[in-house]
Amino acid sequence: MKIYFKYKKWCSYLLVILSINIMLSSCKKYLDKKSNSSLVTPSTLSDLQALLDDAATMNQQRTPCYGEASSDEYFLPLSAFNALNDGDQKRYTWREYFFGSGNDWAACYQPIYNANLVLDLIKNIPQTSLNKVAWNNVKGSALFYRSYYFLCLLWNYAKAYDSTTANKDLGIALRLTSNFNVKSTRATNLQCYQQVIEDTKASIALLPAYPQHVMRPSKDAAYGLLARCYLSMRDYKNALLFSDSCLQLNNQLMDYNNDPDIPKGITASAPFHQFNKETIFYTEINTYFYFYLTSISSRIDTALIQLYNQNDLRRLAYYSSNSDGYKTFKGAYTNSLYSMFSGMATDELYLTRAECYIRNGQLQQGLNDLNTLLAKRYQTGAFVAYTVSMGQTAALNLVLQEREKELVMRGMRWMDLKRLNKEGANITIKREEGDQTYTLEPNANFYALPIPEDIIKLTGMQQNDL
Repeated sequence: MKIYFKYKKWCSYLLVILSINIMLSSCKKYLDKKSNSSLVTPSTLSDLQALLDDAATMNQQRTPCYGEASSDEYFLPLSAFNALNDGDQKRYTWREYFFGSGNDWAACYQPIYNANLVLDLIKNIPQTSLNKVAWNNVKGSALFYRSYYFLCLLWNYAKAYDSTTANKDLGIALRLTSNFNVKSTRATNLQCYQQVIEDTKASIALLPAYPQHVMRPSKDAAYGLLARCYLSMRDYKNALLFSDSCLQLNNQLMDYNNDPDIPKGITASAPFHQFNKETIFYTEINTYFYFYLTSISSRIDTALIQLYNQNDLRRLAYYSSNSDGYKTFKGAYTNSLYSMFSGMATDELYLTRAECYIRNGQLQQGLNDLNTLLAKRYQTGAFVAYTVSMGQTAALNLVLQEREKELVMRGMRWMDLKRLNKEGANITIKREEGDQTYTLEPNANFYALPIPEDIIKLTGMQQNDL
């Protein structure tokens, strides 16, 4: 269903918000601008919904790119590497670097600011029998958005969650108000994850089961967000519970052999409809700050390509051949070569539920999920279902490998590397550029990316160890 985001009335207001780098930056200038009589504070539910429907702030080019840029899914040819500025070269090769304004930390806090503003202002609007549905949707959506971007930031700028150290490990700044005068400090990982869980659970009671459009939150999306959160915490019992709840509402999968959401076939340059049947909630990776992630410059790691069976249609749906003999990625659920999908989709939830079932010793249920997914990814009649005779260890290795093959360039791999290394996977990443080899060891400090230097100077927050 097409939705038109009607927020022209607030264009001036939104431009002010978009001009804000992050939290406290330019506070006085912002307050001076806001006093202009042409800028009106939102005061109705429609106004607040319009703020949340501002897709350019809340959904598009918004989730962090630096973790994906540091992952092992791709590499840059030497010519592309040499074209990077010094900071991007260091980011790509896991060397110490600091960057200033214009970064994906700041980009993530813009939708958080909008969400906080809505949560502050909705307190002034009484809930009535007439506005209850709209009121609940607005508040639930704001809670969801804030949690969604908090989790994105945690995956990139905090250590992997460890229940034994979470009460000491530094997380992110939990901005819970739109008031710029409240100082930003880093909460612990435990406090941050508790906030994400608390707010997301609260949103479930308020949101509709299905959204008017997948750029809006829903119960389905909130269940999916909790599944993501618990998976990254390695709480597989709860990740199983909420991935199952999500799939109870939407378990549709595209058939890569023939599907209305792949109108030109899998060999097309961007084969998938932007809002296809698998999409539960739509966001995009912010490639503005690292355009080299797009297919123009990046090449897919050859070791990843070699994992695909010859009958696996993802080889054709996800990748195209480049003139240098390497593969480039074209399979984003954005219907574009220049933007990367980072939202939630049913394929991800199938893989999460399958992994959790298998870790719990429920091999048949886990392999049922995996077989259901892969039957839609292989040429018709070519896929042979996996059976429990393979054993738990082999089944777990299989589902983790399929996760890597399915969720390419979605902003998930960095989190997966962090949690799997905590499980003892001991994954070491290497980059080779010219005669130089760079290595990222398991559980290295760099897995908690450096916070932008302008934020450190502005707030006095502690920088991550590098």
